[in-house]
Amino acid sequence: MDVIVVDTPAGTDVSQRPRSAELHPGPGFRVRAGGDAPDHAVIDGLGGFATPDISDLLNRLYAVDAEIRCLTEPGTSICAVACTVKVFPGDNLMVHKSLDIARPGEVVVVDAAASRRNAVLGDLICAKAKHRGIAAFIVDGLVRDLPAVREIGLPVFARGTTPVGPLHRGPGEINYPVVCGGVVTNPGDIVVADEAGMVVVPYGIAADLLARLRADRERLEQYTADVRRGEFDNVWVDRLLGEHGCPTEPAG
Repeated sequence: MDVIVVDTPAGTDVSQRPRSAELHPGPGFRVRAGGDAPDHAVIDGLGGFATPDISDLLNRLYAVDAEIRCLTEPGTSICAVACTVKVFPGDNLMVHKSLDIARPGEVVVVDAAASRRNAVLGDLICAKAKHRGIAAFIVDGLVRDLPAVREIGLPVFARGTTPVGPLHRGPGEINYPVVCGGVVTNPGDIVVADEAGMVVVPYGIAADLLARLRADRERLEQYTADVRRGEFDNVWVDRLLGEHGCPTEPAG
């Protein structure tokens, strides 16, 4: 594991500075290279399903907060492995470092604690990321330079924009667990996003989930077609109401 260590410049008097102001290598200030990732066939397969269908089979617990949305091109869809970045709100030192860590085709997921204060990336980082082959940025926080970012063509998902730029001091972490839009996201998890929303598929269950999605597809397509033709009933609703003893009174 590679860890960033901050050296104190020569001649700096640290005797008057509290130790709590220093950066401490280790938890909260560390960088790790990417580990295992799902097979490309699994990633491509999951990309063929809509996020509501994926969310349903994840028991509706892995959908990212809807405030995090695509700010660049309406209708953008992505399905990619996550390189996770945790930053101190308003700082982007580790976002810069992620350009060296994220592998081509990965999406950089930035946990900025939903801060509304500073942007954590803008057009220059996006330009660099595109040259490195990064698939997209997902930011639980704000970005800036949106018109220029749109020209670059790299998909960016975030809570909004601000002209207020970031600091570059740290601390932060790369490729450790983060929280994005209320969902714990680990490096190697798969992020799927489309016009309907965004879900995070845990790495360890990705292949099993894909198999269940494929097995359920024919049934779901048939049910949807029946409903659109008007062929349905609500017997199941009455059964559930009866099981729970819900009284139903006649009109008038």
